[in-house]
Amino acid sequence: MKDVKITARVIGVRDDIVTLRQEKDEQGEFYPLIKNEVVYICPSRVPSDDRQEYLQAEVLRVRHGEADVQVFENTRGVAVGDPVRQSGQMLSVTLGPGLLGQVYDGLQNPLEIIAGQHGFFLPRGLQVDGIDSQKQWAFQPSVKVGARLKAGDPVGHVQEGRFKHKIMVPFNQVGEVEITWIQEGTFTTTTPIARIKDHLGKEHELTMQQKWPVRIPVCQPLLAQRFSEREYPEQPLLTSIRLIDTFFPIAKGGTACIPGPFGAGKTVLQGLISRFSDVDIVIIVACGERAGEVVETITEFPALPDPKGGTLMDRTIIICNTSSMPVAAREASIYTGITLSEYYRQMGYNALLIADSTSRWAQAMRETSGRLEEIPGEEAFPAYLDSSVKSLYERAGLIRNNEGEQGSLTLIGTVSPAGGNFEEPVTQSTLRTVKTFLGLSADRAYKRAYPAVDPLISWSRYLEQLSAWYGENLDSEWVDDVKQMQKLLTQGEDIQQMMQVTGEEGVTLQDFLTFNRAQCLDQVYLQQDAFDDVDASTPMQRQMRVFRLLKRCLFEHPEMDDKDSIREHFTKLAGLFRNMNYSHEDGPDFKRYWQEIHNLNHFTVNEGFASEQQ
Repeated sequence: MKDVKITARVIGVRDDIVTLRQEKDEQGEFYPLIKNEVVYICPSRVPSDDRQEYLQAEVLRVRHGEADVQVFENTRGVAVGDPVRQSGQMLSVTLGPGLLGQVYDGLQNPLEIIAGQHGFFLPRGLQVDGIDSQKQWAFQPSVKVGARLKAGDPVGHVQEGRFKHKIMVPFNQVGEVEITWIQEGTFTTTTPIARIKDHLGKEHELTMQQKWPVRIPVCQPLLAQRFSEREYPEQPLLTSIRLIDTFFPIAKGGTACIPGPFGAGKTVLQGLISRFSDVDIVIIVACGERAGEVVETITEFPALPDPKGGTLMDRTIIICNTSSMPVAAREASIYTGITLSEYYRQMGYNALLIADSTSRWAQAMRETSGRLEEIPGEEAFPAYLDSSVKSLYERAGLIRNNEGEQGSLTLIGTVSPAGGNFEEPVTQSTLRTVKTFLGLSADRAYKRAYPAVDPLISWSRYLEQLSAWYGENLDSEWVDDVKQMQKLLTQGEDIQQMMQVTGEEGVTLQDFLTFNRAQCLDQVYLQQDAFDDVDASTPMQRQMRVFRLLKRCLFEHPEMDDKDSIREHFTKLAGLFRNMNYSHEDGPDFKRYWQEIHNLNHFTVNEGFASEQQ
């Protein structure tokens, strides 16, 4: 860093926004600065250990001879006249083997390594390689000398845990390249493993790692050159959570948001989705959340058994930028996480990114916008909030790479509106962008109805979109049956509101029956015990069988001519279904409860468990 030329000097400091005046070169021209370029500010006041600090910053705005940058760390000690050095690169992350299982800050600094070297109080101005450059990997080539490849094509792979990590031609490579040399063996990520000749005849060395700017989607140059293809999501992301998979599905490669007030169960719901979803890679971005919640995630994930084998951390990357860390890095952390997700998607893996929470990310943008004295929008958020939210979620999707392999990036963002107000700008901008809305309710959380997703305000546009998949894998009438059950929940809520005024005596027998049907559906199917080994995860085939039986019980029950008998019947039915939810499907208890449910309803068809299973 000392050898990098000084190209600007500080002329003003406003918290984490620093204004620079560009220096002139020998020809009297300003050294060029571009938006999103990384620069390093060198405070003149050095620490007591005489270590020169280099504070990383990103260029936000360039004017003639001046620029505004946001500093990713505390600006204490930065003074007018302090030198600034340019990196010549945009804010980037390092992509390569060694990412899985890591815990990073918002700028891809590995927190475990920094803490091991410096203790709990991290020094300012410290940058550590995102990937261990000393660790060696066994590289297996997949092409030979003379092969012609394009950007994103694999030249070989290394084994990263249980995943085959592809080493690809750099994504910014233009046109076809030719392999002129390649070697097999065990190397570090910075060791040249191949050489390529580009369309201009110039040779370049390839290593097992490459850098990529976080503000630019990985697939953007590949799509522009037709080296990859974006496809339409046609499969659901199976989470094993009944309420989501059945009523409010999320497409694999789709988008969803989970807004809710404090204490509504967002953290537990995120953990369930991370653990049991049908994905290969999980990236969790803790963007501005409380440090205590993040510590819980970091300590629990390495101990949680992964249904696919090993521990959950073996296929997880955690990006931490808590509320106690710099605000500017909070805004960058989501882009860091989504770039890592896109990298694995390009290999053909299914990646899941959970951003917790986009409210804190938007608040960081609001603070930066205010210090730049930009014209504010609603509630002082920047006027470009809506477009920023849209551009973020648009990076999710389904991609088919050059080899014909399909990879997906599913993006689920949690929103933390103040006071649970879903009308605030961040929630509304998100709702206009995503296709699944899972609104958490403080009232349901108070009643211990978990997951506390309110089925009356939540929705999914994927239910119709995925109807072909449901017809092929479940039932041709699945979507219609789900809509019928959703209508039942709405009718039950309307009757409950009426009963709160008039009591049970003020509703008809038919309305009371409808109310009990809706209550039974809510209690035995929508609610799920996250801390039970069996009920925490319900595979889709089991969901289908239970849903069919429950629907039959709700609409084909014995005749009942008074409200007491209706209440008694549905109380017994709910108890049997709940007990069955806690029973292993291949165990004797499940079979017994299944048969008792049939007996309670006097079913004459499919009385036996075996015939119903078929």
